[in-house]
This record gives sequence, structure tokens and C-alpha cells, in this order.
Amino acid sequence: MTDSGDGPGARGGTAAGRFAGGAAYVGGRFVPMAEAVLPVTDWGFTRSDVVYDVVHVVGNRFFRLQDHLDRFERAMARRQLRPPEDRAAIEAVLHRCVALSGLRDAYVSMACSRGRPRVAGSRRPADCDNHLIAYAIPWIDVIPKEVQERGAHLWIAGVPRVPDASVDPTVKNYQWSDLTGGLLEAHGHGFDTAILCDAEGYVTEGPGFNVFMVRDGRVLTPDRGSLEGITRRTVLEICDELGIEAAVAPIPRALLEDADEIFTTTTAGGVMPGARLGGRILGNDRPGPVSLRLRDAYWRWHEEGRHATPVRPLDAALSPPGPLDAALSPPGPPDAAPPPPGPPDAATPHPGPPDVATPHPGPPDVALAPPAGASA
Repeated sequence: MTDSGDGPGARGGTAAGRFAGGAAYVGGRFVPMAEAVLPVTDWGFTRSDVVYDVVHVVGNRFFRLQDHLDRFERAMARRQLRPPEDRAAIEAVLHRCVALSGLRDAYVSMACSRGRPRVAGSRRPADCDNHLIAYAIPWIDVIPKEVQERGAHLWIAGVPRVPDASVDPTVKNYQWSDLTGGLLEAHGHGFDTAILCDAEGYVTEGPGFNVFMVRDGRVLTPDRGSLEGITRRTVLEICDELGIEAAVAPIPRALLEDADEIFTTTTAGGVMPGARLGGRILGNDRPGPVSLRLRDAYWRWHEEGRHATPVRPLDAALSPPGPLDAALSPPGPPDAAPPPPGPPDAATPHPGPPDVATPHPGPPDVALAPPAGASA
């Protein structure tokens, strides 16, 4: 079973050959990221009619993979999306993308697009052939590592969050008009990123991350307008383990502005402390003690192998076998033998943000690329 004639790269996070920039699954085939394209008439592109999820790999181990697959399945069900691949096949695709790339620390995306209508010009969603898209690329931090170390400078945007009744925030999607507007506003004022409130003035989330605040030692995260983040869930579990009082609750803007500490959470970055909110300096203009304690515990869970799923070696990345094997295995010369799996790597405290290869678009297709900061 082969994909391009190139096996995974050397241990330590490097990849060789055509998959050096990452590996993608699109159109039922595995291809290098630079060759991953979509038709320009795909509704995932023209209408943002797509749901997605992102899981990360640290030290050659997925973190909470089954939780991400659970959420992805729920999102597809809510949007009535049904790709040909079942859950086992989707999981196998993710493993193979990582194995092909040779990456030890990776950002791994799965998406299901509505696709194109079988009848030209049809406006009926049921007329479309839904399809799975997946890829593994080098690690991404939605807030750069150096900014996390000094503490992010956060801006409360004037752009309100889209109402929950219009766009369900618990379904990861690419409808980012409000979030992008918040980012433009924050960057225009010289801040690193934005936090959005709803029309009633309650805190929701930011572009690709959940929001937490600390007040008098108590940790709070919004109960509305936000994704039920896997990293958010992990932080709440860590708080319980460490005996830190935590709650999911309504957070008026005024309460956030009076916080002792603020931090954000996402799959693409983990626990990311803030140091400023608008013109207000939090603490001593550095990440606060509770934020740092939770960040350290989060990465320690990775080192300890909690919720870990080792990446399958290339020759096993499509197990369990099934009728989709042929679609997942384009013809070609035999694969190079994969390196011996060995014991799972110890996770690094925080992978750095290596560059991502720029996809090469080819008409009439649209090149795939991760939305900036799109993962919680």
C-alpha cells in the first residue's frame, strides 16, 4: 500500500520527499499538502458549508483523539453531512496522514464538506456528494510562542459574536466573519488577538480559542457563544484534580475587565496566558500564577501519556482493514519499510511553531490550507 513512493521521514520531526510540508487526504487519495486542492464550485469553499475538527500530535501521540472524533461525528450529524468514510476509516486516514508526513508534533485536521451538487445549479443540499478532507502539517500555535511567554495582549472587540441561534458555536465551522472582524479590529489597535462578546455584553470566545478568567483564585469560562473545546474540558479536569475551584458560567464584560488573570485555550497552543486586556495590565504584565500552573499541568498530562493514542506506523495506519482500503491506497511501488515504532516519545513541553509549506494552487481548484487560528 503506497501513496507517493515516499515513506515517513526520520525520527525527531523531520519529513522527507514530497510529504515534507505535510500529508493530505482529499478526493479519496493521499497527496502532499502542495497538491491538495478542491474544485472551486465545492460548497465548502463557496458557502462555508463544512464542519471540521482539529486534534494535535505531540511526541508521536494523538491527544484525546476519541474525544475529537466524537465531536466531529456530532457536528456532521447536526449538519446532515455523511461522507463515505465511517468513523474507523476517518481515524485510519488521520493516522496515515501523520505517518506519511513523518511528523512527531503535528496539527491534524479533519473536515467534511457538503461538496458539489450532482445536478448543475441545484440549491438542494441533499443533491451534493459530501466528502472527507484531512491533513497533517507541522505544529501551529494560534498565538506565537514568544507572545505566549510574555503574555498575550487581548482586545475586547466591538464586533458582536454571531447569535447561537444563527450559527451553532458548538459545531466547528469556517463561518468566521465576526471572528475575522474582531481580529482586524484588535490588530488595528496594536493587540495580539481579540475576545468577542455577544449582543447582550456577555463574553463568548476568540478566533479559534476558548476564554478563561481567574478572580480571587476561582477559574471561570463562558457558558455561551463558544465551542465546547477539548482543551477547555482538559483544563476544567485539571482544575478538579488540583483542587482549583472552576465553573462554566455567564461572564459579563465588566467581570472580565476586573479579572486577576486571563488565559485562552486551544488545541493549537494549549493554555495560553494573557498579560493585558485593552489598556489594563493584568498582574505584573506577565502570565499569572494560576495560568502558569494550569499550563504546566496541561503539558505534564501529555508527558505522562494521559489520553494518548500512539500514531500507527505506516504499514499499520489503515488498520482495521475494510472495504475502503482500495480507495485509501492508490497504486504505486511498495512502501519503504517504516522505522521500528519503539516506545512512545516523551512529549516536549511545548513544540515550537515551524513554518508551513505554502500550498500550490492549480486551476480550477482551490488549495487547502488551515484557517488562521482555527482550532480550539
